[in-house]
Amino acid sequence: MEFVDVVRKRRMVRNFSSQPVDPQQIERILELARRSPSAGFTQGQSFIVVTRPDLKQAIAALCHEEEYVQDGFDPFISGAPVLVVPCTSELAYHRRYQEADKIDESGHEIDWPVPYWFMDIGSAVMLVLLGAVNEGLVAAFAGAHDLQALRDLLGMPPEVTPMGVIPIGHPAPDKRSPSLKRGRKPLPDIVHHEHW
Repeated sequence: MEFVDVVRKRRMVRNFSSQPVDPQQIERILELARRSPSAGFTQGQSFIVVTRPDLKQAIAALCHEEEYVQDGFDPFISGAPVLVVPCTSELAYHRRYQEADKIDESGHEIDWPVPYWFMDIGSAVMLVLLGAVNEGLVAAFAGAHDLQALRDLLGMPPEVTPMGVIPIGHPAPDKRSPSLKRGRKPLPDIVHHEHW
């Protein structure tokens, strides 16, 4: 599939068929995500792949799936064949930027003007979403409302922060978000040349 087609086909799909997903497809998707950029090549991103029904149910509860269902959506988190939990580690970035090739002239870690660990995991998430389309699958993203509970459920170290959940699977008819009625902003509204 051409890159432009992958990008144009990507959307948040909130219903999945019961057809299983080939584990090798998930591995290929995560191999792509592994190539996402990271400040200082820190590679502070990680992923947890969840397929166990009991864990999917517990994760769905932490993402308030019942509220989606009350709004007319399908139980797309618990019903997805695969959940990928993208994670980041701020501490990994601090450790990396205390290494000799990254400390400033005074021998200290840089002042972080932007928390690049969030930028980097966002890039990795987009590669997962695009990778799913490239594999003939669909995906969505759901936020978790209690990150500590999600961390505890999945046995994450304290320094690792889960960023949400990416349900992945084969598409089933789904209700589209009413937010889409807003339409995409025209390019001139979001692109500025030379200055704002």
